[in-house]
Amino acid sequence: MVPTEYLDGKTPTEQPNTAFRLQDFFPYRINILANSVSEALAQLYVQRFGLTRHEWRILATLGARTDMTAKEIARDTTLEKMQVSRAVARLESDGLVARDQDHEDRRNKILHLTTKGKSLFQEIVPLVSAREEYILEALSFEERDTLAIIMDKLEIQANELLKRG
Repeated sequence: MVPTEYLDGKTPTEQPNTAFRLQDFFPYRINILANSVSEALAQLYVQRFGLTRHEWRILATLGARTDMTAKEIARDTTLEKMQVSRAVARLESDGLVARDQDHEDRRNKILHLTTKGKSLFQEIVPLVSAREEYILEALSFEERDTLAIIMDKLEIQANELLKRG
């Protein structure tokens, strides 16, 4: 059930002295964390390899899944269709991504990494993985497992809200 009032029956606006602090608001905090982690990784692929975040996400997605349509990439990366289109165009012009005709649906193009794209992906992955590991070193192995479980639970709960509208 989506809460619209507190357990005491009062709506949030009826609560006495309810101070909202953005810095303590969970969605804000998780967004700040996500941005910090993303920036720490982006330093690497932006400065060293000249890739944007969108380009890196697409490169990483194709490196892990091989052949995909732009629509599938948009879904998996949470990027907008136009963001995918622009990033793919640049990756294609740099010789990192190629498009092939989808034999099942001629309206679609299947995207895949070129040999150059695969090589770049293989060069970047150990570097971003090392940065990920450095960030996660702040947690014990048990805390990492717990964090993964918590993240899964919160994603499921948020998706429930999305379904309900």
